[in-house]
Amino acid sequence: MKTTEILIHQLMVMEGRSLEAYKDATGVPTIGYGHTKGVRMGDRISERWAVELLKMDVQDVELQVKALEVARTEGQLDALVSFAFNLGITRLRDSDLLKLIRKGASKNAITQEFKRWVYAGGKKLRGLETRREWEAKRFFE
Repeated sequence: MKTTEILIHQLMVMEGRSLEAYKDATGVPTIGYGHTKGVRMGDRISERWAVELLKMDVQDVELQVKALEVARTEGQLDALVSFAFNLGITRLRDSDLLKLIRKGASKNAITQEFKRWVYAGGKKLRGLETRREWEAKRFFE
């Protein structure tokens, strides 16, 4: 099982693209479609490289999510990779969301837990609300 093109397309929409480094909502230098590793302010990249970095980043996160051994469908894998791509694998690994998934909690309980993760820098962000809605929906597809 692998992440799908549905996820890649959705990440491109959710992350947005910047070919020049900028600081994200939490102050982390970011470029392309949410790439942060080794980024310095002033960096510039091509569209082609932005897509390649996204695919490499997704592949790394996918391996980490698969190691948790909870994703049973491509939809679940896509949703959890999106979540970990955004928040980091440690937050997913330590989350109540993962505990609920492991317990086989109800669709409603898991959906509500996704929707709790909508803050960055102490502020509720509409973009994160939209992202968590997509992840919760995708998880059950």
